[in-house]
Amino acid sequence: MPDIIQFHSVSHRYANGPDVLSSLTLNLGQGEMAFLTGPSGAGKSTVLRLIARIERPSRGRIVVNDIDLANVSARGVPAHRRQIGMIFQNFNLLYDRSVYANVALPLLIRGHRDDDIGRRVRAALDAVGLLHKEKALPITLSGGEQQRVGIARAVVCRPALLLADEPTGNLDPGMAREVMQLFMRFNQVGVSVLVATHAIGLIQQLPYRNIHLEHGSVDPSGYGARRENLVDLG
Repeated sequence: MPDIIQFHSVSHRYANGPDVLSSLTLNLGQGEMAFLTGPSGAGKSTVLRLIARIERPSRGRIVVNDIDLANVSARGVPAHRRQIGMIFQNFNLLYDRSVYANVALPLLIRGHRDDDIGRRVRAALDAVGLLHKEKALPITLSGGEQQRVGIARAVVCRPALLLADEPTGNLDPGMAREVMQLFMRFNQVGVSVLVATHAIGLIQQLPYRNIHLEHGSVDPSGYGARRENLVDLG
């Protein structure tokens, strides 16, 4: 399958610090789901930030959806990010707005019509099992429900790629399984998914590739091929 993400000998360092990534080469296939693992400081979050063009590499080449990110101008960054849904550990919700308004926000920013927004938001909330909570404020929801609101917001614009940074880090094991099931379902309908996670016990149950980082490079012992039989977490 063609790759949606390619890193070619990518290195990155933050100001006045050592290299976080060092000649990193990796790929994610179109329609593939994979996990990015490694100890704190191994560069997992940096990889996601580079893909989303929040950061730029110090050296090397990054290609996303056949576009070399070195050729994406500052004006082109919003269009690049429209292809990507981002999910965070700390939810990043607006707590003074309803669940519906949180999920609708990316569509409002992009100028969608009200009827289109309503249809898409309710479809996204239905996909994550929260249609009945559309009028609720996020503060009234459990941590798992808040993360599902974040996932609905990430998929409401129908991105080709989902990036998740420690999405289960603040959740109990049961909620973590539910969130991972959602990623699996989106992947099964063709969305490419890359999840940075410390939840080794959970992902060992799942039939997806583990790209393991150590000292800013891929550790070959953790870079496994995807297996074909899905595991039911339910």
